Amino acid sequence: MLTPDERHRYRRHLQLPEIGEAGQLKLRAARVLVVGAGGLGCPVLQYLAAAGVGTLGIADADQVELSNLQRQILYGPADLGQPKAATAAREVQRLNPLVHPEVHALRVTPANAQSLVAAYDLVVDATDNFPTRYLLNDTCVLLGKPLVSGAIYKFEGQVSVFNYRGGPSYRCLFPEPPGPAEAPNCDTTGVLGVLPGLIGTVQASEALKVVLDLGEVLSGRLWVLDALTMQTRTLRFARHPERSLITTATANPADYQDPGCAAPPAGITAAELRARLQSPAPPFLLDVREPHEFAAQHLPGALLLPLGQLAAGVAAVPREQPVVVYCRSGARSARAIQQLQAEFGFTNLHNLEGGILAWAEA
Repeated sequence: MLTPDERHRYRRHLQLPEIGEAGQLKLRAARVLVVGAGGLGCPVLQYLAAAGVGTLGIADADQVELSNLQRQILYGPADLGQPKAATAAREVQRLNPLVHPEVHALRVTPANAQSLVAAYDLVVDATDNFPTRYLLNDTCVLLGKPLVSGAIYKFEGQVSVFNYRGGPSYRCLFPEPPGPAEAPNCDTTGVLGVLPGLIGTVQASEALKVVLDLGEVLSGRLWVLDALTMQTRTLRFARHPERSLITTATANPADYQDPGCAAPPAGITAAELRARLQSPAPPFLLDVREPHEFAAQHLPGALLLPLGQLAAGVAAVPREQPVVVYCRSGARSARAIQQLQAEFGFTNLHNLEGGILAWAEA
């Protein structure tokens, strides 16, 4: 039974005959995994917590950056540099102390996806990259879990529900990942700040419908919103017998790899960098973090060129001498190197392993 506090908090749900106390008990018993605590994940987590979903798993390996605050509404300036998963969990409990958040401060990979997804009833894909979308879909197919998927690009967003009661999977709609030239990149193209809120709220609505067995779930249908015109359209698609059965056990492992990350960039340790900086011909230092991170701590003589401004400032990066690229922990700098190599043909770049954190420890 619901407690007096729950009855008061969820009174508007209890007044709906379609939900009532039985439905609210379903929500309290539900375990929902939200992968991605960014633009889409923030509104999803807010509304699922407010609705009383009992356990919310939050999976995200990133830290809060200044450029996130334009659209990721769980965070503020005081959260800069903090882990998103833990910060989002704290905000979830602030919004509703009756909800239990579970923090997974990690990147979902083929090595951990199955054990992570198996612990939940439903997965919400709030990620921003194709390898993780295919990995989550194929894992959900393997384990028989429904998947609420959302995606955004510039001024447009879309939502669908996959693997729901024998319905189509993500691969029925998108059989294979796009190539490097086809995949959109919000880091370089941008997104309307309010758009993730619109799409994430619809994802939360679909997740609640799945848990409550309520209404007509967006299974076999792709709901698309154009925020510039506020026109919506719904595209129907059918289950493809062969594609819908693809799992992590049968898929091409390359589907789970960023096409721009096939070969890891050459690395250099903090100790090696320290020695080379003392040599007669020290390497050029390139910092790809945000300005507030740079102001707090940086390597002497480093050029600040945030990842999102890399293409615009590429002329300042030398090609004739070794360049060591660094960030907080090594992830953003690896992406910067891949972009500089793929788009501008650089061959003299090295990644500081462990980033400035490793440098500080050394």
